[in-house]
Amino acid sequence: MGRCRIKKHIQVVASSLTFEDRYLAVHRGPAKLDDISRKWEVPGGKVEKGESREEAISRELEEELANTITDPKFISTAEHSYTDFDNTRHCCVVAVKSSEVTNREQRAQKW
Repeated sequence: MGRCRIKKHIQVVASSLTFEDRYLAVHRGPAKLDDISRKWEVPGGKVEKGESREEAISRELEEELANTITDPKFISTAEHSYTDFDNTRHCCVVAVKSSEVTNREQRAQKW
């Protein structure tokens, strides 16, 4: 009999940063999985144990873009299935006061 493999399931947050009717996209660098490697996406990441989604998106935006945010507006939750894992993605919109961001983790960014 074959072994049944259960995929890992994670909670993630993603944020559409808006500034003057523009949205920020970031270009991801190489990753272990082709599903997520070198793709354009909105900033975000994993929700850590014991962390709320608001805390997670605030931490992720600080880590990735040196951007401190307040009042994220969560607008949707969706389930995604990738080759090696599944996730629940909580999406929000955050209006920022400046288009200046410091890209700390991604290959590129565009408004």
